[in-house]
Amino acid sequence: MRNFISVLFFSITHIFLQGQVVVKGKVTDKQTGDELIGVTIFSDTKIGAITDVHGNYSLLLPEGKHHLEFRMMGYEASGHDADLKTGDLLVLNIQLATNSKALETVVVSAGKFEQKLEDVTVSMEVISPKLVESKNTTSLDEIINQVPGVSVIDGQANIRGGSGYSYGGGSRVLLLVDDMPLLSADAGDVKWNYLPIENLQQIEILKGASSALFGSSALNGVINIHTAYPTSTPQTSIVMYSGIYDTPERSQLAWWGKHNPLFKGTYFFHSRQIKNWDLTIGGNLYDDDGYRFDNVEKRYRFNINTRYRFKRITGLSAGINLNYMDVTGGNFLLWQNGGSGALLPLGGASQHYDNVRYNIDPFITYFGRRGGKHSLRTRYFYTLNTNDTQQRSIGGLYFAEYQFQKHFENGLTLTTGATATYSQITSQLYGPHYSSNEAAYLQLDKQFFKKLNASIGIRGESYRLDTSQTKFYLKAGNDTLRKNPVPVQPVMRAGVSYQLAKATFIRTSFGQGYRFPSVAEKYISTSVSGLEIYPNPNLKPEEGYSAELGIKQGFQIAGFKGFLDVAGFDMQYRDMMEFTMGQWGTSSDPLFGIGFKSTNIGRTEISGVDVSLEGEGKIGKVGIRLLAGYTYMNPVSLQLDSASRAKNSSSENILKYHYRHIAKADLELSYKKFALGISVRYNSFMVNIDDFFVNPFFANVVPGIAAYRQQFPNGDIVFDNRISYQLNKVAKISLITNNMFNSETTDRPADVLPPRNYALQVSIKF
Repeated sequence: MRNFISVLFFSITHIFLQGQVVVKGKVTDKQTGDELIGVTIFSDTKIGAITDVHGNYSLLLPEGKHHLEFRMMGYEASGHDADLKTGDLLVLNIQLATNSKALETVVVSAGKFEQKLEDVTVSMEVISPKLVESKNTTSLDEIINQVPGVSVIDGQANIRGGSGYSYGGGSRVLLLVDDMPLLSADAGDVKWNYLPIENLQQIEILKGASSALFGSSALNGVINIHTAYPTSTPQTSIVMYSGIYDTPERSQLAWWGKHNPLFKGTYFFHSRQIKNWDLTIGGNLYDDDGYRFDNVEKRYRFNINTRYRFKRITGLSAGINLNYMDVTGGNFLLWQNGGSGALLPLGGASQHYDNVRYNIDPFITYFGRRGGKHSLRTRYFYTLNTNDTQQRSIGGLYFAEYQFQKHFENGLTLTTGATATYSQITSQLYGPHYSSNEAAYLQLDKQFFKKLNASIGIRGESYRLDTSQTKFYLKAGNDTLRKNPVPVQPVMRAGVSYQLAKATFIRTSFGQGYRFPSVAEKYISTSVSGLEIYPNPNLKPEEGYSAELGIKQGFQIAGFKGFLDVAGFDMQYRDMMEFTMGQWGTSSDPLFGIGFKSTNIGRTEISGVDVSLEGEGKIGKVGIRLLAGYTYMNPVSLQLDSASRAKNSSSENILKYHYRHIAKADLELSYKKFALGISVRYNSFMVNIDDFFVNPFFANVVPGIAAYRQQFPNGDIVFDNRISYQLNKVAKISLITNNMFNSETTDRPADVLPPRNYALQVSIKF
């Protein structure tokens, strides 16, 4: 009987699989032999399978000739031809080499799966850990400021001019660490010095609205930081540096006398596999005297990533990650004056703080036998901000996301999931508040004719902050429907890319965005440097969209390969939120009630052109790495009335605290053991700011801004350089000079940026 059943089973299997061939194998790292998890296998450019937690894959293909391609972030794509015949079993084990070619960069943020950079349907920039280390980056905003089309103004990220300046309140750019948001519960802003620069795999920056996949706060784009997992070969990295601030060009600014301020730091990273355990630990120490008076900072940060790959349950892995930081220091918002007091605090007093932050991230991933990938990621993010000005704030944020992804044999990729966020805030600044956010999303990506990539996604977003919540009014022309809003805001995105020629790709995309105000924007009530900031409980969410048309052209000069990318873009916002100067208090309040409050300023538009150039390789014996770009922006109000114009410093219809032109470039040349790099950053003059800062009637409140703007009317340009020498296989020494020409620059009124400074860096890797 048993033999009969066996014969019957194999007979049915043969009939079912007639004309089908099984292809399976294992994918490993070419250098180390490590099993690679999450490698995407494409069959004739259609996605067919993903390797599981042990590097194994399996797919069914019809008989005939096929081309298989294996792709993974950080590795060069590997292609293989196969002539399959019915009844065959093809075992194809693949080794992938570490990626060093610009034309083979693999990214994941656009669709939450591996794609070639040239195949994505939106504009995207990629930063490697090499650039982060070579520029002696002490906080991640320094390297983000080097990205074409991106600027960070006093801690707030700004992509293609989509944001202006809003000190410590809200962000239109969503920051992700390993695909999960890391914005604070209270202010909804980014803590740049908290991010793990010692453990980077890759930084991906999406330009334009990305709310369909990533949710609220992705209105202007996404910065996604991928951390690295260990290989079978243990790796250790230690970087130590020490530096000094030079005397400013205007020597009267040097409040420190004969002893120039110093800074120093060290960070380390170690990773290894212990049987089925993946373990990564890192740490960071930093001590800065500060170039501004009392602008000191001392911090230590520790992080650990773990993952366990189950043997008895094929495809299952789980882990927990932790990041912790304690930071103390001093800071001030506005200068004393534009002359000798430019680096001194207004009123003579700084704010001293002692802050603690940590996040704990448990996760589970399961690769099903039918090719589907299930993942459950969770995060608890805690922030404790204390200072000597009665502005203590405690925020706790809980986040969870379930996601399912499947690659079908016809080239279709389905990504769907749901997220839930809950925040609780106890604060002297804002009072007690809570918020919740639930969302569900679906995105479909498909390739047609081997050259056309299409993507479409939709998301439903529901947000609640205390008693206020999301309200979406149906556009049906029915009064009853208009009076009964739905508590779910839908947003969608769509994009197409097409390969015109071997190295020519065009794309177009459209994405909607939606952002609910943060607790800080609605409820902050405080005084900063003598300026009152008022709450606005009636602040409404902002909505918008981003559209672009772009072309990406690959090129090769000898052994140097790269891309030239040109994109025209248009972003429009409705009910845009912005901190605005006005008389929000009463005549009995300080300054007769004049201060700042977050308001909805109506409809706005930012349009322009974004050009970027990147490449890597060799010409002769000289290695070259290049990242450069220029962005023109026209940020205007579509509802500028006379009352609003009177609050601006300029009669031009340009949004406050925006630039019209920014340009960036970083070039590194290497020869044998030497490397030489130079960076440049330029932004045009900030045409429009609040009239309060330049109005003669309030000249004594924050002195010197009007005169300073007349003295420096041409924008800012800063050059950095670096030189390094590889001492041996494990040690390298570098000399980094930032602001090499000692230019005096600002990124917003009453805040002078660092003068020339030098750092000596030693890095050890083994």
